[in-house]
Order: sequence, then structure tokens, then C-alpha cells
Amino acid sequence: MNLLSRRRPAAVPATGTVVPGSPDAVEVGGRSVRVGDDYSAAVAVTGYPAEVGPGWLEPLLSYPGRVDVSLHIEPVPPVVASQRLRKQRGRFEASRRQTATKGRLDDPELDAAAADAADLASRVARGEARLFRLGLYLTVHAASGSELADRLTEVKALASSLLLDVAPATWRQLQGWITGLPLAFDALNMKRVFDTDALAAAFPFTSPDLPTTAAETGMGVLYGLNLHSPGVVVWDRWAQSNYNSVILARSGEGKSYLAKLDLLRNLYLGVEAFVIDPEDEYVRLAQAVGGTIIRPGVPGVRINPLDLSAGDGDDALVRRALFLQTFVAVLTGGSGVSPEEAAALDVAVLAAYRGKGITTDPRTWRRPAPLLADVAAALQDAGDAGRVLAARLYPYVSGSFKGLFNGPTSTAPDGHLVVYAIKDLPEELKPVGTLLILDAIWRTVSTANRTGTPTRRLVLVDEAWLMLRAGLGAQFLFRLSKSARKYNAGLSVITQDAADVLGTDVGRAVVSNAATQVLLRQAPQAIDAVTEAFGLTDGEQAFLLSCTRGDALLASGSSRVAFHSLADDVEHDLVITGPSTTRQ
Repeated sequence: MNLLSRRRPAAVPATGTVVPGSPDAVEVGGRSVRVGDDYSAAVAVTGYPAEVGPGWLEPLLSYPGRVDVSLHIEPVPPVVASQRLRKQRGRFEASRRQTATKGRLDDPELDAAAADAADLASRVARGEARLFRLGLYLTVHAASGSELADRLTEVKALASSLLLDVAPATWRQLQGWITGLPLAFDALNMKRVFDTDALAAAFPFTSPDLPTTAAETGMGVLYGLNLHSPGVVVWDRWAQSNYNSVILARSGEGKSYLAKLDLLRNLYLGVEAFVIDPEDEYVRLAQAVGGTIIRPGVPGVRINPLDLSAGDGDDALVRRALFLQTFVAVLTGGSGVSPEEAAALDVAVLAAYRGKGITTDPRTWRRPAPLLADVAAALQDAGDAGRVLAARLYPYVSGSFKGLFNGPTSTAPDGHLVVYAIKDLPEELKPVGTLLILDAIWRTVSTANRTGTPTRRLVLVDEAWLMLRAGLGAQFLFRLSKSARKYNAGLSVITQDAADVLGTDVGRAVVSNAATQVLLRQAPQAIDAVTEAFGLTDGEQAFLLSCTRGDALLASGSSRVAFHSLADDVEHDLVITGPSTTRQ
């Protein structure tokens, strides 16, 4: 497979037909090929270093001249791979025995090769690796023969610095030129056997401006094109000191576009995600990937605050009773409840559970949970304080606001993507609705270790300034930013009011606890606060004031890289926001 192109070769024109843009002539020499006004020479890589890191071909792609790097990959069938490895190990063992018979010293290189072959044969047998035949060729271009000679010398020196041995395709330059074209045809056929890990490391999916981390977990996500080098930016949040991220930008600069793209590509890698979506921006994406969409405030959508789960721990019933105290306090306007009402509520909640046959025995928690109406009915039997509290709950049990609570939970928050679209939630119910959403997310995230589930989870909060202002939302973000890592989870915060966020203690705590920080274009009024919070240089500050839509600065500690977010056509249709459909 030729990685330079996925196009099919054009049909050969009939005799005498002139193809527009075709060269006048192709002049073939022993060491170069002249195509029109372009001189080119092909060299093949014949030797490789014993160990390489991810993206070790990046220096070749960053060469300032024009060099085409062509990789031809041919898979080796597992049966053939096993046979060849068996023969290779036999030759190594025969050489070692012959050396021992003649009383010679052991050859360290032979011992290392034998150990590597044994390890590779074991991984191939278990299906953990496959073998491929790789042909790596470099086609150097120049405007004149003398310039071509200089370019060849520089490329060979660069290859030598990477411990690559190269050989010119002497008297086979026409075949080398054809091999470098996007025709998926290897006319030189100078291949070397690679295993899966070595082949994956050859792909230049790294950025020289960032520490290489994707190989540690295999969870790297493509962010976009590097603005300062020919490479791409692939970043692995799951290999950082914590898994949190923050995206700051003024309105209309592409922050939601990038956030949805990051979310989608994390879903590719098996990450489970929860999204708090205040503007229905993630609904189309969730529908496309088979996610779960929960719309509090829409008729027929209900959330039962008394739901229990066997995964909540042995004290789940007690925790639900305590949560109902907070729930009722928020439900009744945040004024709180008196000590007498709190005592009556505790008695009524436990009575409502007993009425459904639910006790402290976890085996009973699978039974249908009581409703808020059952608690209100139990309050009627809890004295004067209970009856007063039941009257305060009337609008949410039998009155105008009962729609969110008058039945069992309509949609379970299960699946690889759960989107809480709260745009239709009435303002009067937003505090308590947000409380229920945050409670459901926290219960899922915090019980991951108890159930032994190794799945990574991502909690994405768009327009986070709405929650960071005060109240329970700010407390939730603060707690999750501090403790998400211990539950194998990460928090993504997207907001447009950088100055307001950085002006609060909770906002600064959320930002400082995010190992992955992405800054898009900033407003001049907020740039001073952003510069101070992130320690930006004068050049980075100027970049954030003048960059175009979709350009961003990825910061992690002292490492910085500027990139432009990149999506293919299918992804673009899923993550685009607003009336404009033009690509960023």
C-alpha cells in the first residue's frame, strides 16, 4: 500500500493524446531523472536502528527542501510469518551452537537477535502482533543537477543522524521515480520485515513541540495540523498527570467545534462520555453515534431522585436519604428546611422505601423505587412539620412542575455517550434539574472502581460559565476537577468568558487542575488575565489576538504548540455549529 495517495491511477491516454499538465519529456540517467524542469533522485532505506521512538520519520518530513517519503506496506500472512520466524530462530540457534562448539566467545548481537525473534514469535502466536514487509523510499527533488547533488548530500546526512542506511537506486532511477509516485506500485521491491509496533512507530503522528505520550497508552487523539511544522498534533490526555482539559475562547472562534471533535475521537478509542449541553449542540452528534439523549423539561421525560443502584455501595440507601435533604432544599427555593422538617423528611424517605419493600439489604434495591409523591404522602403522617413540608412540595408532586418527577425515570443514563440537553428545562426547574444531572453523573463516575470497570470516562461541560458562577454546579466542577483522576475520569470544561472564569476561586482551581489547556482567539479585554493565568509569552499573546478561526494553542506545562483543528467531511457535518457550514 502506497501511503502517499489513495487515488486510482489515471487511465493511459490514446496514442497522440496530450494530457494537460504532463511533462514534455522524461530523461533517465544513471543517478537521476529529469521530468520537465524538475530533477529528482530516488534512494532506498536499507538499514534501520535497533530501537526507535514514535514518529521517528518526522525529521525527514520537516526537511526544508522537497522530499517525498513513500512507504509501501505489504502484510505477511500469519502462517507464513510463523514459518519464517521458526526458520530464523533455527538459524540463530545453529549459529550459537556452532560458536559454542568451537570455543568462541558469545556474540552479543546474535544473542539479542535470538531473544527478539523469540519474543516476536510468541506475540505473533498469541495474535498480539503481525508482520509486514515495508519498503521505505525517499525521492529528492531540485531545480538543477548541481542543486540535486547538494540536496542528496543533506538528505543522506539527515538519514544517517537517524541511524538509517540509504542506498541510491543507481541505474534504476526510473523505477525509483515510479515507486515514489502515488500509484501503489513498488518497482524497486527493497523491503524489510517489520512487526506491528515498529511499523506504527514509523508513522509521523507526533509534534516536535510536545512530549511524546501517545505510545504510553495508545490513546492519542488527532487535534489538527501543526502551524509551525509539516507534522500533525496528536495529544493523549490520558497519559498526563491528570485527565482534565479546559478550552477557552471568545464566542464564535471554534471552541465547541474543537470540543466535539475531541469528544468524537475519544469515543473512537472506547471512552465513555457524559455531556451537559445547554444549547442542544451535541444532539446531532449523539444521534449519529447511537448515544443516549436525555431532555429534562420535555413532556414525558422524568428523573426520579430516589433511584437506587446496586453499584452505589453498601450505604446507598443512607446516601439517598442524605441526598434528598439537599434535593428538597434546592426544590423549595434554596431557603433550606428547619430541623423539624429535616427530621420529618428523613422519616418519610425511609418509610417510602419500606413501602416499596426496599431495605438496607442490597438485594432489595432492584425493586421499583418510590416516587416523590410517595415521600409527600409519608410526610402527611410525620406531624405538623411534615405536613408543612408536604405543602411546600405540592407544586412538584401534583402541581405545575410535576412533569419532571411524576413517574419513574424515563431514560436510564446508560451507554457510551449520554447527552443531557437542558435547553428546554424551565428556569424555575434548572437548579434542581442540574442537581439531578450532576448527581447521576457523579454516581456513575465515582462507582467505577467499585464495579471493577476499567473504562475511561469523560465528563464534558459546555458553556461552563453558567455553572461556574456559583451554587451546586460550581461545587460539582470543583470536586470533579480535584478527584476525577482517582476514578479514571477526566473533566472537559469549555467556556467563552475567560476573564469571569479566571476571576473566581473555583474557576482558577478548575483551570489549574487541567493538564491539557487549549486557548483559541481571545478578546483584547481578556488577554491580560489569560496571559497572567497561563504564563504566555509576548509571541503567544500576539498569536491569540490575531489567529484565525480554528487556530489554537495547546499548552501542557512548559510545552506549547499551535495548531489548526482538522476534521474530515463526515466529522465536520457532525460537529459544525450554527448556520455556517464552511470548513474552518
